[in-house]
Amino acid sequence: MVVLLIGGGSALMNAMIDKLNKNGHRVYLLTGQREGRSSYRHVFEKYDFPYDSGSIKEVLESVKPDVTVFTGAFDTNFDWAQAGQETVRYTAGLMNILSAFNILKSGRFFYFSSQEVYRDSHIENVTEGEAAFPSGFKAMALSQGEEMCANYRRVQGMEAFILRFDHLYWVPEKGEEENNPCYRMCLEALKTGKIPANSRRAFSMIYLNDAVELAYQLMCAEAPKHACYHISSSEEIGETELAEKIREEMGSDIEVVDNTVGMGNRLVLSNERYEQEFGLQIFNHYDAGVKKVASYMKRHSAAFLAEDDEGGGLAVKAWNSTRKIFRAVFPFLENLVCFIPFFMLNNRAVDSRFFARLDFYLLYVLLFAVVYGQQQAVFSGLLAVAGFCFRQMYDRSGFEVLLDYNTYVWMAQLFIVGLVVGYLHDRLRLVRNESRAKVQYLNGQLKDIEDINDSNVRMKHNFESQVVNHKDSLGKIYEISSSLEQYGPEEVLFYAAQVLSRLMDCEDVAVYTVANGDYARLFSATSRDARKLGNSIKYTDMEDIYGELKEHRVYVNRNMAEKMPMMAGAVYSEENMQLILMLWGIPWERMTLGEANRLTIVGALIQNAVVRANRYLEALKNRRYVQGTNVLDEEAFAQLVKAFSDACGKGLTEYVLLEILAEGEDYEKVADTLGGAIRQTDYLGILEGGKLYALLSNTNRENVGGIVERFKSAGYDSRVEEAEL
Repeated sequence: MVVLLIGGGSALMNAMIDKLNKNGHRVYLLTGQREGRSSYRHVFEKYDFPYDSGSIKEVLESVKPDVTVFTGAFDTNFDWAQAGQETVRYTAGLMNILSAFNILKSGRFFYFSSQEVYRDSHIENVTEGEAAFPSGFKAMALSQGEEMCANYRRVQGMEAFILRFDHLYWVPEKGEEENNPCYRMCLEALKTGKIPANSRRAFSMIYLNDAVELAYQLMCAEAPKHACYHISSSEEIGETELAEKIREEMGSDIEVVDNTVGMGNRLVLSNERYEQEFGLQIFNHYDAGVKKVASYMKRHSAAFLAEDDEGGGLAVKAWNSTRKIFRAVFPFLENLVCFIPFFMLNNRAVDSRFFARLDFYLLYVLLFAVVYGQQQAVFSGLLAVAGFCFRQMYDRSGFEVLLDYNTYVWMAQLFIVGLVVGYLHDRLRLVRNESRAKVQYLNGQLKDIEDINDSNVRMKHNFESQVVNHKDSLGKIYEISSSLEQYGPEEVLFYAAQVLSRLMDCEDVAVYTVANGDYARLFSATSRDARKLGNSIKYTDMEDIYGELKEHRVYVNRNMAEKMPMMAGAVYSEENMQLILMLWGIPWERMTLGEANRLTIVGALIQNAVVRANRYLEALKNRRYVQGTNVLDEEAFAQLVKAFSDACGKGLTEYVLLEILAEGEDYEKVADTLGGAIRQTDYLGILEGGKLYALLSNTNRENVGGIVERFKSAGYDSRVEEAEL
């Protein structure tokens, strides 16, 4: 199954990707961001397009998903703090996605909503049939999204399903903020040591893994009976009960504070519809799920609390400030405390036979230089000097101590040793930090290499598939391209589009002939989509295309410009551009350098036949004509009309045959008069015993009126006629 997930990075998105990959499904991701920086290891392909982009249609046509999931209520691309503005973006983006998906006419669409569409108090469990009662911009946006999906299902027959998730909760990532009752209560307990709880409020929650499992079963179901389902445990829990469970896990020092105000508020989504149709099994009940969240947040409390967390009140802020000061002062206090035993040991060792020569102050300075570095080495050195001078003043005056040369020698020794050792410690710490940073960088590089390797593996599988599907591909290319030699020269240009379509595996191909230096005329096309640019184009004004073609390069529409072909190439004859080949229906993943080279090779293979045919048609105008005129003789014109007729029957071109009502008049006179009224790609010729006709290429009955009027202005009436050949 091919699944397209739409939404920004979230815990729900990651869980969905993991579930789908474990079950062997191919996952595509539409991030909704212009610059998607997040990498997803198990995503087959990622598209970084905003939801209002015109390229959404091409993305969906390229992926052709069996299931499309819009994460809606859990999409992190929307900042609901700016609710008024985000509501417009949300609705417009969803409408564009639904419109593009509707064009596919295949696959299923799943819209993730939440319990937020119900904000009223309900005595009974809320069923899917109960009307939404949103409160707030986000809830109204989610409710509007549900209505849009329901309208597309009702009016367009789209297989659109609505999934309302009931108070999702999960173990949060370190430092991440989440919006669910369990997380908010745990965070409040960490901040203040208190959990406010309203005894009149009750709700139901469902653990993330259980919700993903239920959603996955619904996505894989053959034929869901309903358009809307609740993803809920339907296990009611009061706010006070939830607070007690959190307190039990976080410790008895946490206090549950009764914050009961107002009337009762109860919201529990019913899962009866889901259970009756698919069965229901919940693996993570509140005892286990709440314990996981509370214990994890307790262990990693530092990751969820800021140093100056305003939510903790004055006491908490004072405590945080005190902790910060204490961490800065602690090494100095430790140094000062350790100085006391070393001072006492030094005083005792002065008169000792065994320890008199042992310098305890030097050991003391070395200890702190090794442990803390230069800063503490200097501080411990100053304390040691103070202790040494104090001890010397037992026997001498302070002035005598200061005049003693040995005092300064000892001080120099002390500080030199301390500073050198402290410097080495600081350098080693710096090297260690650099090594750690380098390891982190290399780990990041390794992850990038893994992502690239995953991409290469996917490409390998794609190439293997192409090789299998195009066995003996070189032979096929030659066989198909050489088939052009079997057609008459007047037919080659028509079937060149068909051959190009087969070789490029593209249904929408157009061939334009260059009429003069600036304009090209549509000669043949394999589909209606291939005629988007019209019958005549001024290709020199199409800067992106012309800039590539004049350099003999293939144009690739990497910007997904809506009015431009996906790829285009040119066929040259003696440095003169003869034909422009345009491909429209190429999927996004095939717009690669390899595919561009393929078009170049295919163009070169058919070049000889195409150029020969083009020259032949030009020769028809100049050589096979009624003497003294530019009117094709009956044989030549009949072949040309037959070629156009056969090509028209196969949908490769359009044409109109006009009978010129000029009985008895000289062909040369008529041709000279009408010469300015016909286009370079049109032909004059004789059929049916001398009657004069005009063949108008890539023209139909709806737009032939202008040419008829031009002929009439030139003095000749005409009528549309189908040639019987």
